[in-house]
Amino acid sequence: MTETSETRPDGERIAKWLARAGVASRRDAERLLAEGRVRVNNVVITHPATFIVPGDLVVVNGALVEPPERTRLWRYHKPAGLMTTHRDPEGRPTIFQKLPPHLPRVISVGRLDLNSEGLLLLTNDGALARRLELPATGWIRRYRVRVFGVVDERALAGLARGVTVDGVRYGPIEAGLDSRKGDNAWLTIGLREGRNREVRKVMAHLGLQVSRLLRVSYGPFQLGLLERGAVEEVPAKVLREQIPADRTP
Repeated sequence: MTETSETRPDGERIAKWLARAGVASRRDAERLLAEGRVRVNNVVITHPATFIVPGDLVVVNGALVEPPERTRLWRYHKPAGLMTTHRDPEGRPTIFQKLPPHLPRVISVGRLDLNSEGLLLLTNDGALARRLELPATGWIRRYRVRVFGVVDERALAGLARGVTVDGVRYGPIEAGLDSRKGDNAWLTIGLREGRNREVRKVMAHLGLQVSRLLRVSYGPFQLGLLERGAVEEVPAKVLREQIPADRTP
């Protein structure tokens, strides 16, 4: 363990190390450090410029943290009715309570709200999760959305210029009508930001009520035929091709 930002030893900054170990995102790891909840070799560490080297023993909240393994990524078909969080203050079921027991400790890449379903990426690398959440990736998150109400196709097309809802500016959104039956319609929507409940808020702004929201892709990764509740690891070769090592944090 070395505590200097002047030189880089043969190690890794502790916040990134904790993120890759799946303990927390890098930002949350820095908060754990600031709160004095991290020990390295039985010494409380609060400085984020601490480097972890092979052989160091890292303890968070009294529990020994296993060194991070290679970066891995999974596709998960999230069912509706589950929260995307490790602990819900209201006691609602979470995705992490439903994942297969053989999975290592993982975190989600972004979130899907309680009533949304479809593709959710999971990883054991918190730093990677944070990077893939950023709009800077340029990745489109695509959804199939069932709405109730009168669909104005010109209004949908206008979303390509972005839209302001309740004082919040949303970037360009791809939106198209797939089918319509009475007052119900299916839309395909693509966006790059993925802000909290963005699709539902924008649809409500257009006078449409979302009755089902299914994410079908996240960047190059597709939901495909993955069954509801199922988890499938992305092959290492595919992961290297889609997220080259020199682009990961």
